[in-house]
Amino acid sequence: MAQAPLNLIKLSVGTDSVDDLIAWQSSKRAQGSDGLPRHVTRMWPKRADELLDGGSIYWFIQGVLQCRQRILRLDEVIGQDGVRRCAIILDPQVMRTTPAQKRPFQGWRYLPGAESPADLTTRGGEEDTLPASLSAALADIGVI
Repeated sequence: MAQAPLNLIKLSVGTDSVDDLIAWQSSKRAQGSDGLPRHVTRMWPKRADELLDGGSIYWFIQGVLQCRQRILRLDEVIGQDGVRRCAIILDPQVMRTTPAQKRPFQGWRYLPGAESPADLTTRGGEEDTLPASLSAALADIGVI
């Protein structure tokens, strides 16, 4: 039996919805020279090899894990201040997930694959999603 991949959880600062995240990542400011979305962070993941073996970044939006993107690679980026940073290069496809309530945190956290929310299925090409506020309320009381 294959082991579930290791993932990351990251707070999506400044976004109110999955659609906001998608719009941001479509902008040139959020993309590298290859046109792929990226997230730059100060720390390099110590478990990089595990993340690159099928892992995803799960986005924490408005207090709820709502979607994920597959991690394609990690690139070294040197900032204007000369500090080495890690650019997490992401698959442009954003997969909505079963909403999951989590406590607020700073930075990013590892998320074992076995504990990761499941992807939402699609019916007739449309995603079966609830408004973020309703998803958060249902997750808060343990319904989803």
